[in-house]
This record gives sequence, structure tokens and C-alpha cells, in this order.
Amino acid sequence: MTTPTGPTAPTGNGTAPSPQGPTSRAGKPYRRSQVDPLVGLRTPADPPWDVYLTGPVFLDIIFTGLDSAPVRGTESWARGMGSSPGGVANMATALARLGLKTSLAAAFGDDHYGEYCWDALEHGEGIDLSPSRTVPGWHSPVTVSMAYEGERTMVSHGHEPPPEEPAPDCPPSARAAVASLVPGLRAPWIAQAASKGARIFADVGWDDTGAWDLAGLADLEHCEAFLPNAEEAMRYTGAESPREAAHALTEHVPVAVVTLGAEGAYAVDGRTGETAVVPAIAVEALDPTGAGDVFVAGFVTGTLADWPLADRLAFAGLTAALSVQEFGGSLSAPGWAEIGAWWRKVQSLDRQDPEALRRYAFLADLVPEDEGRPWPLRRAVPTIGFRRSA
Repeated sequence: MTTPTGPTAPTGNGTAPSPQGPTSRAGKPYRRSQVDPLVGLRTPADPPWDVYLTGPVFLDIIFTGLDSAPVRGTESWARGMGSSPGGVANMATALARLGLKTSLAAAFGDDHYGEYCWDALEHGEGIDLSPSRTVPGWHSPVTVSMAYEGERTMVSHGHEPPPEEPAPDCPPSARAAVASLVPGLRAPWIAQAASKGARIFADVGWDDTGAWDLAGLADLEHCEAFLPNAEEAMRYTGAESPREAAHALTEHVPVAVVTLGAEGAYAVDGRTGETAVVPAIAVEALDPTGAGDVFVAGFVTGTLADWPLADRLAFAGLTAALSVQEFGGSLSAPGWAEIGAWWRKVQSLDRQDPEALRRYAFLADLVPEDEGRPWPLRRAVPTIGFRRSA
């Protein structure tokens, strides 16, 4: 399917704060997306949050406009630069921009970087940080990312924050939670969230031990959906193809989603036998940072909205495709205005494949009307801490 390349449309979270609902620790109401994908499903008995997640927050500094990788012993100049919260903030931002009420538990340094990340997430994205904490004397983890030739190189620095006793009400009640499974380790909060009724969605990183033992992913027993990439899925199952691996994974988790890179994604619902395959959208990829997080956020959104499996898969792939056309992790997560701009654009292109358009026709009743806003909106400034004029 043909799609416009280059800059994506403005974010979908630039609307005025809601006059009702929970407020931040500064007493300000959280910002809300201009589209609520769960609007027809909400009831007074709902939990306060749609999604809960936890993990480390980094300050990401992104250098763009590099013609090639830095060369040893030389100085490279970048034509562009941006800064934004990274780490688990990539996923939290992607969820919030898609209209889900998102709660994040993370440690923040008490330096300027930590203050900047907290403010950007709480006030800029409308993410609930009431389960989070500021750690005195602890500096924020930092990642410097250099994007070039559609890839990126990263250098990170940070230290583990001091341990903290879990609060009795954490994790908070939520419709869903997103977890990153670690081979050989249990995360007690996952079982706690599941016991409160949260639907658990999980991905996994590369197994540095080389064991690739599904039994080592003990928290998989609490999950509703597992979303590995093709290589991870085949190594964990011993399958010879991604599709075979997806079916094998449904013996351990109800829904298996295997991402296939440029070939799209394949999903199986072991409870119903439903399968779906959606090809990837061809785009000019500038920076893949955070694309996996955006894919998961799109799939979570569609699942909580009770969409068919193929629609969930198509939406996840679309949001990921839009994200790689921008630089940075949380910087590139699309909102509903970008999704709407894409949908309107592809319908106007000559010789567009009607069948491909029908695959995304479910967007017609979801995307906001064209507000004529500039495209793209600025999402970050190239430095932190400008002094405000008196």
C-alpha cells in the first residue's frame, strides 16, 4: 500500500485539558487525546486507568542529519537535534497519544533532566505519574542516539536507583498492563496486576544467555498476548517459520503476535482459532527507535477497543510505520491527527489499491476531522532549560 513519506502529521494530544477527571501532583488536569477509542465501552465501574506500565525512564538526546556513522578520531556535526523522555516513556507516550488513560511507575532523578522528563510526560502527554517517585541524589539515565541511513547508534549511561518498598496500591487498578519479560526472572507486579483484573500484554528482549527457554519466561502464564519478533519467536519455539512459531506460542499464551519486519505481522488467537496477517506499509524509514513500542501500543489500543484481530494488527502496523518516519522514540509516536492525515492522504493518491484501502476502512469512523493545522507540529526543542523572559 502506498503511503506518503517524509514528515508525519501533528500529534493528537494538543487539545485543551479536560475539565473533569484526575489531576496531576501540581493540581492540573491531565491532557487527553482528541479521540477516545474506548468511548463506547466506558462505564462508571471502570478502573481509573486504561493501561499501567513500569520501567526506567531515560533522557534521550537524538542527533539527526548525520551522513554516516561517526568515524574514530574525527568530529561529526549533526544538522538536527532533539530531546525527549525515553526508555519506558516511549511506550507510555505512544499509549497516551492513542487516547488511553495511562499510568506509569518510574524513578526520576532530582536533576534538571529528571524534572524535564517528569514535566514532559505529566503535563505534555497527560500521563499519570502518581505511582512514580523522585530519587534525591540520583542522576537521570541518559541515552545519546545518532540516526543515519535509516539506522541508529546509541550510547547510554545510568545507575540503578535505590530499591523502594512497593506501595500497597501499586500497581493501580487498570484495564491492562504492558510488561517486558526477562528470561529467568519474575516481576511480582505482573501477577499483582493480573490478580486485579488487568489484561497483560508482553514483549521480550534478546536472550543473552542463549537458552531460549519458554519456561524461563515464568510471567507468561499471566499474559493475554505475547508479541515477540520473528527471530525471537522461532528461537523460543524451535519452529522453522514465524507462522509456525505463532501457533506454537498459543500453547502458552492466548494470543500470539509475531512481527515480521518489512513483511508485516502475523497473529493467532488460540481461544477462537482466528488468524490474521497484515503486510507492512512501505515507508521511508528515518529512525526505527521506539517502533516496537508503538506497535505494541497500537495493538493494545485495538484490543481494549474490542476490534477484530486483523484490525488490531493493521492499526499496530500503521502506527509503527508512521513512527519510523520521524526521529526519536517518544518524539515519533503518532497521535490521532497523524493517523487521520495519513488516512485522508492515501485515499487521495492516484491508482491506490482499493483492497488495501478497505483494509484500513475501520479508521473512517475514528479519525478526527481535518483541522487544517500545520504539519508537522514541533514536539521538542533542541535543548533543555531555556530561561523564561520576565
